[in-house]
Amino acid sequence: MGSGSIRRSAGALFRGVLSASRAKAGTFTDVPTTFSASTASNDPTAPNASATTGNAGRAARHGFPLRTVAALASSGLLATPLLAGTAHADPKEPKAPKPPAKMSQIGGDRMGTPGVQVAQTPGAPKLPGPDILTARSWIVSDAESGKVLAAKNAHWQLAPASTLKMLFADTVLPKFPKDQKHTVKPADLAGMGAGSSLVGIRENLSYSVHDLWLGVFLRSGNDAVHTLSAMNGGTAATVTQMQRHAKELNARDTHVVTPDGYDAPGQVSSAYDLSLFARSGLQNPDFREYCSTASAQFPGDKGKDGKRASFGIQNTNRLLSGDYDIKPYPGIAGVKNGSTTNAGSTFTGVAQRGDRKLLVTVMNPEKKEHNEAYREAAKLLDWGFAAAGKVEPVGRLVGPRSEDDGSGAENAKDKGKNADRSTQAALDGAGAKSGAWTALGLTTGALALLGVVAFAVHRRWPLPELVRGRRPRK
Repeated sequence: MGSGSIRRSAGALFRGVLSASRAKAGTFTDVPTTFSASTASNDPTAPNASATTGNAGRAARHGFPLRTVAALASSGLLATPLLAGTAHADPKEPKAPKPPAKMSQIGGDRMGTPGVQVAQTPGAPKLPGPDILTARSWIVSDAESGKVLAAKNAHWQLAPASTLKMLFADTVLPKFPKDQKHTVKPADLAGMGAGSSLVGIRENLSYSVHDLWLGVFLRSGNDAVHTLSAMNGGTAATVTQMQRHAKELNARDTHVVTPDGYDAPGQVSSAYDLSLFARSGLQNPDFREYCSTASAQFPGDKGKDGKRASFGIQNTNRLLSGDYDIKPYPGIAGVKNGSTTNAGSTFTGVAQRGDRKLLVTVMNPEKKEHNEAYREAAKLLDWGFAAAGKVEPVGRLVGPRSEDDGSGAENAKDKGKNADRSTQAALDGAGAKSGAWTALGLTTGALALLGVVAFAVHRRWPLPELVRGRRPRK
């Protein structure tokens, strides 16, 4: 794609990112990457980062500007005890963290068991090995039936990065009509973390809600998230609502601190919960439209003639939009990607092949190759499409609390403690054999939940098939 297809000054804005990590002309910057000033030099794309050696290399990797490192190295100052300690003289790499021995069993016993969980049967394709699937946590499931085909550390609580924006969207998106306009105030953009990914929103300019959601989904714009949060009563109110909605979805691994997924102490989710957020969000046609949009035009500045210019933005989901080293995945239809210092790379995707629709979530691959999270997600989707119907499910994606007692949202809430008890019984009632929330309804159909209390809830979802790579309506 030509370098003129996106205006770099507004289409991919960063704060606190070293200039050495800028994308080459003609490519799109991986926007959902957040670097603080103290960790920006960990960027593997920074020039000479891999070429530096000894104390100088370690100092460069721990936050010293490259010119400073070179000067210190030439003067011998890196050998001093002070700087040597700062640079961590021990050459051994830290050991990778291990998952907790006990995790949540929501969705089945095996969902709480550490390690890879898969029930191979004769004739089923072999799951790729740990040299291929290096993520700390992942899960692949049937988007309609909720059956989990395979998983690894599904309930491990990890930093989610911008994949948490799925919960933000599922919580806030229904509240404002697409054509509602909002003039951005300086206070709307306050509180964004250094290095936040931005779509390029300007103070004192007006944007439609439609524009803002394009900024959230395509460019993972924290400025768009904060603007919508301001419209929604503020960041604190939005975080509270997101946490409440996560609880309603039975996403018990998730603790929300920021609405945009920016690294924050205590902010965690899991591959299981992220799949719940995607599955819930995909019931909303607007959510489906935004997460499946590959490219769009975004409002820019006003010219001297008073007219607004626009610039192109492309979805940073590389399985949807592609990149120089990866092609779009056949049948991909969203949903959200992310990357921060603490989270590494994270990704949740949904794809359709024939009548089969699969969800996949990948969190923090140990292999730090470019676009690695997408590669591993694609491998899981390939395996899942080949294995569907040939492997026994190892768990399920559960339904919302309001539906787990079988009486529907309104009646369940009226039952109070009784609804909570039956919900907990369904969740704690063990493995995949106890039932599943069947038929999410990415196609029109009935929602049937078979649990420990034996019932059925009927609901219709209006989408006959997933949309893929569509452009937004004007």
